[in-house]
Amino acid sequence: MDVSKYQQKAELLKTLGHPVRLCIVHGLMHNACNVSGIQQCLKLPQSTISQHLGILKSRGIIKGERRGVEVKYSVIHGDAIKVVKVLLDEEDLFSTGVKEE
Repeated sequence: MDVSKYQQKAELLKTLGHPVRLCIVHGLMHNACNVSGIQQCLKLPQSTISQHLGILKSRGIIKGERRGVEVKYSVIHGDAIKVVKVLLDEEDLFSTGVKEE
């Protein structure tokens, strides 16, 4: 049995297990954004957002792309996208007013 495969998946789940990081990844899956945009959306201090972005970036879940003086973040980790979709996709149906048939 190859435990390293499970170790990597567990690390991903631990990283996404924080509500702020889960929210950031979910938002970035729909729209690349800078720190200020994320801060306005979450109503948290910029230092808190930057700390969580640093963790997500160091774990290879997001990347930052410099555009002039700002950095736009987006999700690049396929498994992270799958996990968040499974956890939160139904939530989108309710927030947009689309009803399941």
